[in-house]
Amino acid sequence: MAGVLTVLLVTFPFFALVLAGFVAARRRMLPLDAIAGLNSFVLYFALPAMLYRFGSTTPIAQLLDAAVFGVYLLCGLVMVAFAIAMTLSRRIRWNDAALGALVAAFPNTGFMGVPLLAALMGPDSVGTVIVLIVVDMVIISSLCIALSRLDQRDGGGAMAAAGKALRGVVTNPMPWAIILGALASSLEFTLPGPIQTTVWLLADAASPVALFTIGAVLARSQMQADHPMPWGDYVPVALMKLLLHPLLVLLVGTMAIQLGVPLDPFALTVMVLVAALPSASNVSLLAERFGADNGRIARIILVSTALAFLTFSGAVAWLRG
Repeated sequence: MAGVLTVLLVTFPFFALVLAGFVAARRRMLPLDAIAGLNSFVLYFALPAMLYRFGSTTPIAQLLDAAVFGVYLLCGLVMVAFAIAMTLSRRIRWNDAALGALVAAFPNTGFMGVPLLAALMGPDSVGTVIVLIVVDMVIISSLCIALSRLDQRDGGGAMAAAGKALRGVVTNPMPWAIILGALASSLEFTLPGPIQTTVWLLADAASPVALFTIGAVLARSQMQADHPMPWGDYVPVALMKLLLHPLLVLLVGTMAIQLGVPLDPFALTVMVLVAALPSASNVSLLAERFGADNGRIARIILVSTALAFLTFSGAVAWLRG
């Protein structure tokens, strides 16, 4: 019991900031029009600075861990296939099923996972987390966006959607920050003093602003797409994310170690905890962009984020116990 309480004391501030952002937007203390500006600050300035700092101070071997990459990718592909198989129906077509599968397999690693795992597991965990971000952003997201177009008959099919998704990755500053950080690590390069201080200040702002922004984005999504919906359309997917995904990573990772795959047990623990995070909040923006039911996606993200305070904290206490 003491262990669980200790973990809750660490995780509480992170989830409290999400709740603060949710309440601020819900009560209009934060104008809805201002959320886009917060999101841009986090995406284009604070998070890239944080990822660069972690990447540049992490040994390059941790950033090129093929075992971590392969095991996590396999689990992500299984989660996508399972979520689509369980939800695809006459009512929920490929667009909604594929983006629902994305929230089942894509944790909120960038906005929440990097600072939370660093606080819980120490700086040695960050290299593994960065590898997982690359898998989710480049492969899993592109695959789900491509699958979401399978119902389209207007010439903009799966291949076109996959190409569009990859172009989106190229214009996203976070992968470039990871690449530059890895390059700096391999070359043992250090930024000039004043520039490094500026980048580090931006990095320090990433955690609180990103967490606050998650709550605000969730509140806006709920307010703008608030229509009746049976709980069976979204609660099971949220539970897949919080329970099935981390259990799958733990099972596959343990089997891989037993088969001789050079997967470090500490890295596996980090992978399981990343998988136990709630769904990525930016999938709501993708759902809106590709014409999926954003109300359903927003509910999945909201439920997974609300429940994750208990489920994620329980996973941490169990794995560290």
